[in-house]
Amino acid sequence: MNCKGKGSRRERQAKKILEGLGFLVTHAAASLGIFDLIAINSTSMRLVQVKANRKPSGAEMEVMKRLLVPSCASKEIWIFEDRKAAPSITVVATEGEIR
Repeated sequence: MNCKGKGSRRERQAKKILEGLGFLVTHAAASLGIFDLIAINSTSMRLVQVKANRKPSGAEMEVMKRLLVPSCASKEIWIFEDRKAAPSITVVATEGEIR
């Protein structure tokens, strides 16, 4: 499977997990922005960047750290590794913020 197909499959998998947790999820089609998924429920919002077998680049991390979001929102990186059932999830703190 090509990289784009694998990434799309992992994004669908992440969306399914979030919907199972009660979130309404929108997918950024042809995502060239910071986040692939935006998940919202009655009390919180999760901005999710999905990766397959790799960490985000240093430039991607810097953009995520600098982005200011409401206090009810979290900026997350979900890394899906081959042959593992669940993703590794990292919450990215805004510069100067402690999470």
